[in-house]
Amino acid sequence: METLESLRRQIHSTRRLRSVVRTMKVLSLTSIRQCERAVEALEAYDETVQLGLRAAIRARRRLPDLREGVGSRPTSAGIIVIGSTWGMCGRFNEQLGQHVAQEIDDLRAQRVTLLALGDYVPGPLERHGLRPDAHGETPESVEGITRRVEELLLRVEAWRREEGISQLLLFYNEPSTGATYDTRTRQLLPLDMDWLQRLRRQPWPTKMLPTFRTEWQPLFAALVREYLFVSFHRAFAESLASEHSSRLAAMQRAETNVDERLQSLTARFHRRRQTAVTEEVLDIMAGFEALQPRANGT
Repeated sequence: METLESLRRQIHSTRRLRSVVRTMKVLSLTSIRQCERAVEALEAYDETVQLGLRAAIRARRRLPDLREGVGSRPTSAGIIVIGSTWGMCGRFNEQLGQHVAQEIDDLRAQRVTLLALGDYVPGPLERHGLRPDAHGETPESVEGITRRVEELLLRVEAWRREEGISQLLLFYNEPSTGATYDTRTRQLLPLDMDWLQRLRRQPWPTKMLPTFRTEWQPLFAALVREYLFVSFHRAFAESLASEHSSRLAAMQRAETNVDERLQSLTARFHRRRQTAVTEEVLDIMAGFEALQPRANGT
């Protein structure tokens, strides 16, 4: 049977849990806004990189030779999956793992190297029959994105140089409407020739046409590296925002459950205290009645 003291301890613990949940909600809201600002700040840099690519490809008459070392069908693919390093974010990683398993079926005939970023994504991938070849960490905040991107660029370069990977796919969650998110698939390499053609056809924004003296191949390679930098940076920021959105939704559900439990515990505490008070009053009345004959006899 529950005692007043045990109920009091449960109420205290539940109130502390509610405080933790509310703190996590505030942190998630703050982090989401920081990620959104990071993506907004990246837009100007992305535009600059695209202008550089436009200037480079305008100097070439033919574009097919831009896909260096790529045939009609790549035989080796590198896949990067960005999950979460922390838990309590609902089905964030499970949905991502399921999506990767569905999309990767078209690559079964190729040699695939799978890199899983985040401590909580390898499990869902393995449950869907995908065993990562390597693991890595995701940035814990916006401030850590640049360092993770630089590490990822070095790994991709090693893939291309040592393993001959010619196709690069990126899987991550991106924010959608409200607190929801969608799983995104991006092919970063080889470059989309249709996209390059569209860039080439776009008019230059000023009357002064660009020119350069650097050799074309090193220049284009540097621009592609910056393109990958922007793509990875945006993917990390959007994945972080999606993770915090999922965690915020989970904390909102948890807060509802905690409030309901607190109301139940409080009601039980009041009933138990009322019962205890009633029992004490009855004991006093019974004692008083038991003493009445003796008092009359005297």
